[in-house]
Amino acid sequence: MFEGQPKGLWALALANTGERFGYYTMLAVFLLFLQANFGWQTGFASGVYSTFLMMVYFLPVIGGIAADRFGFGRMVTTGIFIMFIGYLLLSVPLGSNFVAAAAMGLALILVSLGTGLFKGNLQVMVGRLYDDPKYADKRDSGFSLFYMAINIGAMFAPTAAIKVMQYAQTQLGVSEADSYHFAFAVACVSLIVSIAIYYAFSGTYKHVISQEGKKADGAAKQTAAQPELSPAETKERIVCLCLVFAVVIFFWMAFHQNGNTLTLFARDFTATTSQGIQAMAFDVTNLVACIFIVYGLFGIFQSSTLKGRGISVFVIVAAIAFLYVKSEQLGTSVVDVEAPIFQQFNPCYVVALTPVSVALFSWLGRKGLEPSSPKKIGLGMLVAASAFCLMAAGSVGLALPVDQAAAIKAGEEVARVDANWLISTYLVLTFAELLLSPIGISFVSKVAPPKYAGLMMGLWFAATAIGNQLVMIPGLMWGANVNLVVIWSVLAGICLVSALFIFTILKKLEKVA
Repeated sequence: MFEGQPKGLWALALANTGERFGYYTMLAVFLLFLQANFGWQTGFASGVYSTFLMMVYFLPVIGGIAADRFGFGRMVTTGIFIMFIGYLLLSVPLGSNFVAAAAMGLALILVSLGTGLFKGNLQVMVGRLYDDPKYADKRDSGFSLFYMAINIGAMFAPTAAIKVMQYAQTQLGVSEADSYHFAFAVACVSLIVSIAIYYAFSGTYKHVISQEGKKADGAAKQTAAQPELSPAETKERIVCLCLVFAVVIFFWMAFHQNGNTLTLFARDFTATTSQGIQAMAFDVTNLVACIFIVYGLFGIFQSSTLKGRGISVFVIVAAIAFLYVKSEQLGTSVVDVEAPIFQQFNPCYVVALTPVSVALFSWLGRKGLEPSSPKKIGLGMLVAASAFCLMAAGSVGLALPVDQAAAIKAGEEVARVDANWLISTYLVLTFAELLLSPIGISFVSKVAPPKYAGLMMGLWFAATAIGNQLVMIPGLMWGANVNLVVIWSVLAGICLVSALFIFTILKKLEKVA
């Protein structure tokens, strides 16, 4: 799985890992911060949250256009510095007045703009690593590994946010509302690490940007040496990409409920304590140990040397021993469960399941049975629909959202469901994500007309942005006291219709893939 990849992949992936760790640390508690610090109602707070997500994923369109003119490498570094200023401003506790809200708005704009310059262009650089014919057949697996590295950063983010906030409150005497700013400050540190990695290992990917021209005469694209597409071929590819973009809008609308209604469900409708095996799942170090076991098993079967298999066995035994010791230490203790911690499951699943996904599709590929990239996207939408069907089943009989929140505020006993409903939902959503997100990015990098590479990757993020803006719709339904089963069923239905649309245009998409 890891063999045969270009060296530049690891440098760019690790640079993105650092940036994503900071971003998801901030995002894990952002909606809760809006309510705790400003006292905003769910509907309005959800609107701010979704608008921020929209900007984060829309501005790569501008970043892509800028990169096509001024160079991808230059825009990536500029983006990191702009993001840093934004996170730094967000880290300053200014209270809950108009000035504080305006400063937060400016910070969010800077973070969005910096991300727009950084994120899409870095992924275009990854795609160009695979323009070399000797790496061409590794493109899908390479993007899956890149996506896995991103999620390593996201995996530790919720725990980091919670621990930093707890430290600020217990050790520094900071109020709950102000403690959120300490979590935001983590992003500043992570960006310093990110830019250090980016520059330290630039030699592994410098050939990707070496042909970029100077600002004075525009960027001389690496793609200049590639054969030019005819106008008809260019149009066909752009149309196919736009059809895919139309579908992924609704995937991200559903998927990014993780920081919105799924977090609200964790806070208001999910058990606040856990014990036994389930409680171990809320300690990220235990999840890391499970990941080591998965990778160890792959090492046993894939290693070509006895030494390699021996190391894999040692890793598995050590991880199992670690989990046994942690289990004994925990015993029958009851563990408090914070709502943001559920957001760790999705990235953990991504890291654990990426080798499974890569191995499965490699095996199918050798047999000539691997689904095409468009078909994987359609299957991803079907799986996403099933995730929200699961949530609907788990929500039967629960109170209306606003009524539940009012009862909790009044100190009344309320009905809550077992944490396994959310844990299982995140697992199913992760299967959908692995089928759609890294494969979709790979599809864009492969199909995009060379002279519009930056713009097409930007439009991928623009589609994501529109989906993120639509994230607020379930939040508004939540604030309007709509039945939970209805909310989840709407999301399931949207994903199902999107899947059916993909399958109706499958042949057209496969023609250009």
